[in-house]
Amino acid sequence: MKILITGVAGFIGFHLANLLLGEDHQIVGIDNLNNYYEQSLKEDRLVILKNHSNFVFYKADLKNKPSVDQIFESHRPDYVVNLAAQAGVRYSITNPYAYLDSNLVGFMNILEACRNYPVKHLLYASSSSVYGGNKKVPFSTNHNVDHPVSLYAATKKANELMAHTYSHIFNIPTTGLRFFTVYGPYGRPDMAYFSFTKDILAEKPIKVFNHGQMKRDFTYIDDIVACISQLIDKIPTANKNWDEGVNDLSSSFAPYKIYNIGNNQPVELMRFISILEDQLGKKAEKIYMDMQPGDVLITYADISDLEKDIGFKPDTSIEEGLGKFVKWYKGYYKINQ
Repeated sequence: MKILITGVAGFIGFHLANLLLGEDHQIVGIDNLNNYYEQSLKEDRLVILKNHSNFVFYKADLKNKPSVDQIFESHRPDYVVNLAAQAGVRYSITNPYAYLDSNLVGFMNILEACRNYPVKHLLYASSSSVYGGNKKVPFSTNHNVDHPVSLYAATKKANELMAHTYSHIFNIPTTGLRFFTVYGPYGRPDMAYFSFTKDILAEKPIKVFNHGQMKRDFTYIDDIVACISQLIDKIPTANKNWDEGVNDLSSSFAPYKIYNIGNNQPVELMRFISILEDQLGKKAEKIYMDMQPGDVLITYADISDLEKDIGFKPDTSIEEGLGKFVKWYKGYYKINQ
């Protein structure tokens, strides 16, 4: 398959591309290599991908429509996986326009390119953050998601609405992927597990928000990309008899589908820190803080649709996953402790 992946130098994009390249698919990668976090990490991911002869890379920004159109015109991908986005809940509070450019304008340009250069299937990153202030758990794709608590979440909800519109009007099959707290090697330095590791090894105190009274559905990166790879040719079909009072809200009268991709096993933040301490062989000095704006108390994925549709269930425990991350971290940053 010829697959175009945006955000290919990002955490999930890199791991997905690496998996698919190993399966001999042709991968066209796009990334703007922005400086939201250390660019050297993105460049090192790209070095690995460029070792594959079936990989082509473009440094481009999705908000630049002519650049996006030119890449689609040149390569005519069969499938598109849109993982490019301005990430981060807290960053969206102080830098809102970055989210409009990347998550709305950029996604609009991808939708238009998929319309003008028809593709078999567009998959795109949504987020567990769309569940916002919802209290009922586990979070189901059949739940209402109209109460976001961050601009980042609002842009991801907007992506789902935009995709549905293009699925309906232009018959473009789209699948939204609501990711739940992804972690692992080559991860994002702005994520808590990454910064905790850095600070614990440097014997600096870590900030524990909401006094540790939070739970997250931590999902290991290998489970995430294995799931995406199985969904690429799982093309949604329209249900002409769809009725919102009867059918699941994650499906539609259009060729449209939404999935939660999570571990289905939320972990308390204090337990998570304890496991990380065990893997590092060091105790953390903790500073207990109040809840931050935009944060939620719990994320917990109902993944019954994935089990039913592709037989998928993640199998990496938090102990195993953090162990692999710590081993990578020490090797990558040349730490001998």
